Parts: sequence; structure tokens; C-alpha cells
Amino acid sequence: MNPLYAAMPTTIFETMSARARASGAINLGQGFPDSGWPQDVLDAAATALLQGSNQYPPMPGTPELRRAIADHYRVHQDVDLDWQREVTVTSGATEALAAALLALITPGDEVILFQPLYDAYLPLVRRAGGVPVLVPLAPPHWQFDAAMLSAAFSPRTRVVLINNPLNPSASTFDRTALEMLAGFAERHDVVVIADEVWEHVVFDGAMHSSVLSVPALRHRSVKIGSAGKIFALTGWKVGWMCAAPELTHALARSHQFLTFTTPPNLQAGVAHGLGKDPGWFAAMRAGFQRSRDRLVDGLVGAGYAMLPSAGTWFVSVDLAGSAIPHGDIVVADRLLDAGVASIPVSAFYAEDAVTTTLRLCFAKHDATIDVAISRLAAARTGLSRSG
Repeated sequence: MNPLYAAMPTTIFETMSARARASGAINLGQGFPDSGWPQDVLDAAATALLQGSNQYPPMPGTPELRRAIADHYRVHQDVDLDWQREVTVTSGATEALAAALLALITPGDEVILFQPLYDAYLPLVRRAGGVPVLVPLAPPHWQFDAAMLSAAFSPRTRVVLINNPLNPSASTFDRTALEMLAGFAERHDVVVIADEVWEHVVFDGAMHSSVLSVPALRHRSVKIGSAGKIFALTGWKVGWMCAAPELTHALARSHQFLTFTTPPNLQAGVAHGLGKDPGWFAAMRAGFQRSRDRLVDGLVGAGYAMLPSAGTWFVSVDLAGSAIPHGDIVVADRLLDAGVASIPVSAFYAEDAVTTTLRLCFAKHDATIDVAISRLAAARTGLSRSG
């Protein structure tokens, strides 16, 4: 038995979801919506399943989907991609992350990671032989600065892994931050892997900035995307990697020995979806923003302090700002007893954890949100007691 895997804990998402199922609690922990997926995308995939090929598609993805990815980013992010040489389809974004890290890390290379971090990052880096260098980010804005980057980069740095928007904290890195990062990446000849799966789920009129839109990063970055997050179809597990040809060559060789291909009917459905009118994507964002505001307004009314949510399907309770004298793990346990599952953000840290924020998913029906607010409101007074 490999001790690296034997020592790993069960992911916090599986732990809290299992506890929610067992207790009947409303699950605002794991990020899966209960509505919002487009019927025409489902129909396109169903038609392809019944009428198209169900044999192995090309290893880098169907030409239809790879073209659609390139066309989509040309329209939405002003990123010009060669679909034949710069796009690889994967079985979900986590597979894309694994393929990229395995392709780009030589054992002993340092890999810069920003905490809080998606829980797959650290084990994947270690499995590839990388040496993690952790940069802690702090609420309420969760941003890095030049001093933090200067302390993290070294002659042994080979890869930076960044999540934008940042899943655990619902924050984003703007163009200025990416250009700062680009300067360090150029000086140290580093590749940036950008997990941009939440790229379309940004709020309040903001627009996502991709690493591939920054000239200094265009040929030293891997952009990872996910249909599951764009179309609220998390079970489809269709992702992709976009990078310059020399990087894509290595990425595709890694991918071919992981999952090799992705179901062709799902690729057809995603290709159809990526070609939808820009108005659909704007309406999707507006719908999730409305759900965010519904949950935030309800919890503020119940006496909770909430941190900003600039993107993703999540928002965090500021426990310290709410005058709750307990850490996030204790509060998550108490709220589970009150009928709501959440995620303690400290679970996304490997060291020096922030323990004063609790993450909630708002990608739910209004009725579900309202019941959750009611239960959280009822639990609020008891959380203020120190005992």
C-alpha cells in the first residue's frame, strides 16, 4: 500500500455530504446546484448518445468540441487559440490538473500554491514529486502581494498553481494581480497552471481575466476549464486544458495515460453549449447572483456577518465578525445538528489555517435557501455562547 494515499483523509466534501445524508440536513456544503442546467445541452448530448458514435473519440477530444472551446474563448475572453494545437479535452478539470502537474513537474521541483486551496491540489503535487510552497491568503479579500510572491519564488520554482476565481474563498484575482504574477513567472522561467473553472460564474458586472489574455503569460500558462461549472452539470466531468503548442504536446502525452478520452456524447453536448448566445451566460450569472443575494441578505438579517463573494457558488460566514467565539469546525458541527451542512474553510489549508470562516453553497432553489436561512437563524443565538 502506498503510504502517501493511505495517510490521506477523506475529502471534506465527501465527509460533510455523507453526514448531511445521514442526518437529513440541508446540504450547503458540497458545491452542486439543484437547478440551472440548460435543457438544450442535455438534449444535444442525448441525441449524440443515440445517433452518434459511442466508440473511442480522438485522444485530445473531438474536433467539434475543441473548435467550440477555441471559438468560445475568442468571443468571451479575447483569447485566440489554435484548436488543433492548443486545446486538449479531459475527463473533468481534476484530470486536467493531474495531467498538467504530472507533465510539468520533475521530482524535487518547487510548486507555489495559494491557501486556501482546492483539496486535490496538494496530493496531486506531491504525487508528481513536487515540493509544495504554500502562500497563505487571508480574509476578507484573499489577495497576494509582491512581498508574498518574492518570499515564495526561488531558483527551484518550476510551477505556480492558481485558482481564479478562488473556490474556497469566493474571491478573484484581477488583471493587475495576474500581471504582477507574470513578472515573477518570467524572471524565474516558471509555468503557471490556472484553474479557471469558475470563469463564467463572476458577479456584480465583473469580467473574468484569463492568464492567456496576459501577453507575458500566453506561452507559459495552462488554462483549465470545466463544463460542469459553466453549465451546472457537475456529474458530466468534461474539462479541458488550453496552452501553447509546446506545452500542449506534453500535456496531451500525460492525459493519454490517465483517462485517454472522454465520452463523445458529453463532448457533443458541451460543444453545443459553448456556442450559446452570450446572453445565456449573462442570465446564468444573474441567476446565481440573485441566489447569492438571497442567502446573504437572509443571514445578515439573522445577525451573521458575511464576507464578500465575487464569484463561484459560495459565500462565507465571518465568524469573528459575527461575534461567534468558536472555530469553524465547531460551528460546522453545531450547524449540522441544526439541520444545515457547511464547509469549514480551515479544511482548505495545509498549515497556518484561517479558522474564522465557514463556507456555504447558494446554488439552490429559493425554497431550500429559505429553509436553510430559517434554521441558521434559529441556531444563531446558541453560537454566540462560549460554552
